Amino acid sequence: MSVLYPIKFTPILKDKIWGGEKLKTALGKEFSPLPNAGESWEISGVPGNVSVVENGFLAGNTLNEVLEIYMGDLVGDKNYQQYGNDFPLLIKFIDANDVLSIQVHPDDKLAEERHNSFGKTEMWYVMQADEGASLISGFSKDVNKETYLKHLKENSLDEILASHKVAPGDVFYIPAGRVHAIGKGILLAEIQQTSDVTYRIYDFDRKDDQGNTRELHTEQALDAIDYKFYEDLKTDYKAENNETTEVVKCDYFKTNVLEFDQAIKKDFYVLDSFLIYMCSEGSFEIEYEDGKSEKVNKGETVLVPAELRTITLKPAEKTKVLEVYL
Repeated sequence: MSVLYPIKFTPILKDKIWGGEKLKTALGKEFSPLPNAGESWEISGVPGNVSVVENGFLAGNTLNEVLEIYMGDLVGDKNYQQYGNDFPLLIKFIDANDVLSIQVHPDDKLAEERHNSFGKTEMWYVMQADEGASLISGFSKDVNKETYLKHLKENSLDEILASHKVAPGDVFYIPAGRVHAIGKGILLAEIQQTSDVTYRIYDFDRKDDQGNTRELHTEQALDAIDYKFYEDLKTDYKAENNETTEVVKCDYFKTNVLEFDQAIKKDFYVLDSFLIYMCSEGSFEIEYEDGKSEKVNKGETVLVPAELRTITLKPAEKTKVLEVYL
């Protein structure tokens, strides 16, 4: 069987009622004939939206087909034993030209019972933010179901939701159950469990181009919401130049930030997992077996198979990437 290599996938671009132009202007993604693009699904195993390989001898094959053939060599033996032919993560870039709906995602137990799906724990890494941009994550005080419903009915959720001003580099971890919304003027990377289950709580009464409001999931959301108040919902970290900095570690994924202008050698002999690199600034090459390499530009995402145990990241300039694995 041929040796695997760093794999790129053709982005799956989604027009959204709140989408804009930044995926094209900032990240170089062409989305015509769509009127806008709110999301670029970089790596997806979601049924109906499965990524297709863009580079190398596997080009034209779907992620699922590659996974069926290469199994643990692609994702790591322990990951293949746990998830089989379901790729466990969904990787996106999101451009919010307008505020997204206020929403919540179910956990694994609820999602399995209702949708035969994984739950949806996720994280955000802010890549760009217009002046004054903010997002919603969690509640600003302890509430209960009755209080929440009162504010929902009175159209005053803003009185109990926590709003956070954001800047490039900010990280927010969003476990299943946390009420959240990306605000207007934010471009971010999103790492999440493979799930497309979203309960929309409030959508600002906006209408689509047909004059229709979007469906709300008021009842379904009630049992999914974590009503507790949490302090410091923004993830605190300090990135060091040419070092790998851990920002999120949870049961479903681990994410590091890497800011570098020198070559960095990576050794994954004990990891037993694929890696994903999302380039948010600059460009670099992934050098692997026998001096072969794959270039990764700003706005591109690449999957490094588990069987590639050592790689070297060689930046062409000052570069920032997210490093994701299980």
